[in-house]
Amino acid sequence: MSAMKSPFSKQQLLPQEEMLEIAKGKGELFIGIPKETHYQEKRVCLTPDAVAALTAHGHRIMIESNAGLAANFSDADYSEAGAEVTPDTKKVFSCPMLLKIEPPSMDELAMMNPQCVLISALQLKTQSKKYFEVLASKRATALAFEFIRDEDGSLPAVRTLSEIAGTASVLIAAELLTNLKGGNGLMFGNISGVPPIRVVILGAGTVAEFAARAAIGLGANVQVFDNSITKLRCLQNNLGRQLQTSTVQPKKLSEALSNCDVAIGAVRGKNRSPVLVTEAMVRNMPKGSVIVDVSIDMGGCFETSELTSHDKPTFEKFEVTHYCVPNIPSRYARTASVSISNIFTPYLLQIAEEGGLENSLRFNRGLRNGLYFYHGILTNKGVADWFSLPYNDVNLLIF
Repeated sequence: MSAMKSPFSKQQLLPQEEMLEIAKGKGELFIGIPKETHYQEKRVCLTPDAVAALTAHGHRIMIESNAGLAANFSDADYSEAGAEVTPDTKKVFSCPMLLKIEPPSMDELAMMNPQCVLISALQLKTQSKKYFEVLASKRATALAFEFIRDEDGSLPAVRTLSEIAGTASVLIAAELLTNLKGGNGLMFGNISGVPPIRVVILGAGTVAEFAARAAIGLGANVQVFDNSITKLRCLQNNLGRQLQTSTVQPKKLSEALSNCDVAIGAVRGKNRSPVLVTEAMVRNMPKGSVIVDVSIDMGGCFETSELTSHDKPTFEKFEVTHYCVPNIPSRYARTASVSISNIFTPYLLQIAEEGGLENSLRFNRGLRNGLYFYHGILTNKGVADWFSLPYNDVNLLIF
């Protein structure tokens, strides 16, 4: 019987000299920023100030014409900051690194070059299996900015957008209560001799915290419901004051809603937001009261909630105004763009300083947490389980 053939050559079996890692020098980035084409998406990844900071470090930025226009940043602003402005979409998508707010469409994926780096939102529940198969065929490296973790373990992109959504929910409610919008004519504000607005907030996360902060600042009487006593305690500590809090008990919640002027839904779930408010509870709410369901992007926590858009944001049910727009931060495109840009810029400078994305991923665990494709190999277990795709541990690939 012949001896088994070795899979290694004689040269490969010889002792080799030890290869020590050499610190990589500073890298230069070439970043493309295409114009967002997703419905009603008005934000942009980098502001002109951020572009100026990156170009001052020797990096190259190419931005599609009018990409920042909806957020009130002109092409001239970007050009003066050092960016190359072009009307050619394909040229932007040919850049080795792409920055986007929304994940690219299938048409946009087709324009991307092989081996490119994509940094955008992932929005797993809106994707198809085909999206990930195309990324694999492109041998792309992709990061989802909503999964990137900070030094303290928090999700900076999720937090900053939640802060905007929470504050905006109160501003929207205040607007909808006016007579001009068909509301009951009540005003937020601690006016002498006038009872304060009564606000019920469902949830005790970041959205709820900033909604409560804004409502209290305007003089409202706030009551917060959540099933986690720890979250309720943290909320009170963060606000620096005592406010009325309660666990979610149907009888107590129904009573609070029957006396409130504004109800804000800010409850998150693993796959879908739990429905905490039944149709009967909404029916018993005062005539002209307002519901702002911030959880609508995960199905909503009011049984009566229906998806709406910025063009037609409200509808009435049982004489209660419902606001159920899923992309509230896009309503404040400039503020949201500055917030997102503040998150992106330090990471981009760090990636360049460490010699490129490969090195940054090796040493930055928080950045690595956002990685879901590495040279065309799927590295996110959640995506793999959701779409029944093959998965590899990123730690085994990078190290």
